[in-house]
This record gives sequence, C-alpha cells and structure tokens, in this order.
Amino acid sequence: MVRTTALLAATAALALNAHAESMYTKKSGVLSINGMDYDRLIAKSNYTSIVEFYAPWCGHCKNLKPAYETAAKSLAGIAKVAAVNCDEEMNKPFCGQMGVQGFPTLKIVRPGKKPGKPTVEDYQGERSAKGIVNAVKDKVPNSVKRVNDKNLDEWLQANKDSAKAILFSDKGIVSATLRALAIDFAGLVSVAQIKKSEKAAVDKYGITEFPSLILLQPGSEAAIKFDGKVEKDAMVKFLSQVAPPNPDCPPPKEKKPKAKKDTKKDAKSSSKFSKASESHKSADASSAAASATDETVEEPVVPTESPDANIKDEDTPEPIELPKEEIKPTIPVLSDAAALQALCLNEDSKTCILAILPKDESSEAAQTAVASLATIHKKHDIRGSRLFPFVGVTASNPVAASLHSSLGLGSDDQVHLIATHGKRAWYKKYSGSAFGLEQVEEWVDALRMGEGKKQKLPESLIVAGEKVAAAEEPVQIKIEDITEEGAAPEHNEL
Repeated sequence: MVRTTALLAATAALALNAHAESMYTKKSGVLSINGMDYDRLIAKSNYTSIVEFYAPWCGHCKNLKPAYETAAKSLAGIAKVAAVNCDEEMNKPFCGQMGVQGFPTLKIVRPGKKPGKPTVEDYQGERSAKGIVNAVKDKVPNSVKRVNDKNLDEWLQANKDSAKAILFSDKGIVSATLRALAIDFAGLVSVAQIKKSEKAAVDKYGITEFPSLILLQPGSEAAIKFDGKVEKDAMVKFLSQVAPPNPDCPPPKEKKPKAKKDTKKDAKSSSKFSKASESHKSADASSAAASATDETVEEPVVPTESPDANIKDEDTPEPIELPKEEIKPTIPVLSDAAALQALCLNEDSKTCILAILPKDESSEAAQTAVASLATIHKKHDIRGSRLFPFVGVTASNPVAASLHSSLGLGSDDQVHLIATHGKRAWYKKYSGSAFGLEQVEEWVDALRMGEGKKQKLPESLIVAGEKVAAAEEPVQIKIEDITEEGAAPEHNEL
C-alpha cells in the first residue's frame, strides 16, 4: 500500500512538473521570463517588448507557438519577444496583476516617459508572425532625425561634441531597425536619415550606394564609411568605436553579504529548515497522491483559453465571441459627386488621397486598402500632425467613372489609389500591387516629402469653386479584420 501511494505521488509530481514546463527553448528566440524578471528585463528595458502569457496545456497557445517563434527571430535586435508561463505557481499572482483572464494573452510593453513606468497595451491583432511583427515595429520609439539639404548644416552644428551617424537611404520611412540602433546609442551618437534625392548631402559625402551608413567623430568633418552588410549587429559594432552601446536594462542588484551569525545557531536553524523542507515535500507528495486517488476533487479556478477565431482546436468547442468595444479606425466613403468635388476636386482643393473602390467593397483588396489608409491617418491624428484627407470613392459615385476613363486607371473591379491636388491640377498614382500598411505608408510618406513625378490632372475633373454644391455627410465605413497569411517580413528593412 505504501509503495502504491508513493508511486501515485511520484506520478502526480511528474505530471505537475511537466504541466509547468516552458513551451519555449533557448534556441527559439523567445525570452522565457517569470514575474520577478519582468520588472528588470521588460519594464525597465530601453526597448519595446511583446509578452505572451500562456499555459502549456492551452491548445491555442500551442497553435500560436510557431508564429510567435518566427516573430521573435524577425524582431531580433529590434524588440524583445518574451513569454510568461502562468501555470507556474510563482507566476500566478503576477499574471493576475497583469489582468490575464484567458490564454494566450499578448501585451505590448513600450518605454514610458519615466524609467520603469512603461506603457502596456493589449495586442488585439492577427495571431500571425507578420501581424505581430508589424504591430511591434510600429511601437518602436523614433529618435532618428529626418535631415535634408536645407537643414543638414544646422543639424551638424548642433551638439558639436556628440558623434553623429547618418544613414543615406532610398526609402522615405525610418525603419524599425534604424530606430532600434538610435535607442542603442541614445545620448552617445546622434542618428539621422537622409533621402537619396538630397543631392547636396549625397555629393558632400560621396555616397554612391543606398543604403549607406557613415560615422562622424566628435569635432571632425571626415566621414568614416561603413563597408559591411547593413544589418543591426554589424552597425552596432561599427558605431561602438565611439562608445559601447547603452545597456539594455539595469543589471541585477548584487545581494549584500549577510552579517556573520553564531555557527551553532546557524546549524540548528539549518537542521530545522531541512526537517521542515522534508516535511513540506512529504505533505506535497501526500496531497498529490490524494488528488490522484480521490473520486471527488475540487478543481482550482484557473484562466481559460482565450477564444480566437483565427486558431482552431479540435478538442475545444467553438467559442462564443462577445462584441468588442474597440472602435476601429475609419475614413469617409463618398457616393455623392458633389461631396467628393467639394472636398478634393475643385480649384481650391489641396492634396487628397482617393481610394477608388470596386463594386464589391467587401473584397479583401478593398478592405485592406481602406484599413491601411485609416490606420495611417489615425497614427498621424494621435501624434497631432496634420495630414491631408483620405477618402473612399464608391463605384456608384458618378465621378468614379470619370476618374477611371480620364486617368486610364484600368479595371473597375480593382482598387486604385491616387493622390490629387485640385489647386495645382496634378495627380499621382499608387503603382504598387499590394495594399498592406507598410507599402501604402511608404507611398504616403513620399507624397508628404514631395517626391515622385506628378501628372497633369485633366480640367474636366476639376470644378470651379463657386459651383461646388453642398457636400453630403460622409459615410463612415467600418474596417473589417483582414487575415493575412505568410512569412514574417525580412529582418533587414533599411
């Protein structure tokens, strides 16, 4: 009987240990942390992080694992990808404090204004590597200065005692990789980006390839050119000749040596602790054996798996999803000709971006294009930066047919993005075939910088200011979730 009880206890103990085992190995790229690690490694880190709160028995967590590991590899050197096993006893109070009510729960943590006081927000995006990577990159703080021919000298003269690094790029947006590099050397090296089109700056430093990185030592105008592969680790090593990069987070506090005590008392105390520990282990084993043999067991209340429409688990019944309170970004969608002319197509109108939609407005391409534009505009609204209007144009809008025929847009079964400027009578087409956030934002950013060739806007599309009728109230279109499958973006994005 004793032998059987001991066997049951051992089996239960092994089951409990396996139950609490981490899903992620060191080779996965995912940082396994506990509640005690979180404050130092995540909350006080200089970097943006995404943290998964999971349980090893959760089917949705297991399904997320491959995408999460892929995201970790893509975000290496840019942001931290961490995971907390909420099934471990020591982590349960911490998971409760973080508001975890279901598994998996993902939270994005980014540095706040005060050290150790980060901004924490729930990640509600796609449970895919690409969705996670894009969302985290978007949260990486930007301290990179956008420099051009006009303000280059001014930027060089500022902080003369500071080293400076300049990336010459053929892209308009500042990549998450460069933003992370600026975080590494904050206060040590001032980092800037200059566009390929800034001819004076390019000629000044003899730049012939893009992207190219140069380093200016304090008090020197001679540029040191980086001749390695334009990747994060190599660039960090290059800039380290000025100074080593900032530490990622504060080092762990050293434990103060305890004062010497009476060795006899220590021996007695140690003996008592050992006996108490053995007694505690015995009690745990008995409890585990009892749990394995009792017919009626009262199960502890634990968080359940979070319902997720994107992840299927054969052993789990279809969850009932409650309506979300989150208000998704929108753009005005106009079906009235007068409203469109009043806003964008008259002699006094300035820059507008028009998303000319197909008859099937619910198509994936249409929804993706509108979602990307809405997200971009919302981002600028939050920053307080003024951005020109983004407008959806329905196929039923009489002006849509005129735009198609006059501008040679092609099939009316496809989405077309164009920028117009009524006052200066020009337009520019979006030439891409994909309407993802990154591609569309790069095009919008180029428009803001005044880059690219403009074409003459036909006079037939522009109405006189006094002839513009009163515009109808724009209809707000809801942005539906777009599930975009595929591999995560490449790590090098400069």
